Amino acid sequence: MNRIFVYGTLKRGCKNHRHLVGQTYVGEARTAPGFCLYDLGDYPGMVADATDREGVTGELWDTDAAALAHLDDFEGISEGLYRRVTVPIVHPSDCSEAFAYLYARSVEGLPVIGHTWRE
Repeated sequence: MNRIFVYGTLKRGCKNHRHLVGQTYVGEARTAPGFCLYDLGDYPGMVADATDREGVTGELWDTDAAALAHLDDFEGISEGLYRRVTVPIVHPSDCSEAFAYLYARSVEGLPVIGHTWRE
């Protein structure tokens, strides 16, 4: 199983949650400080931000290899839209890191969402 942190449209109740059907919800989570969300229109993008002191809120999921490969396609890894990296998790305390998708393009001029995205 692969633990993944989701923070946008893949969260429960959001429009793209269907991509996690059949996977295991672990619980709500927060990254360590050092990440921020930007408004990309219909969805958010998480980027590394050395000035951040709060981290990003989201959910942890355990996914199988097939689901992770599907999410890589959905997130546009091959097009350079996002990249899958390991990020530090501070809540819940039983998980120290998880995969997450960081936005791979420029955020210059885009509005900052902050730490929590709501659809």
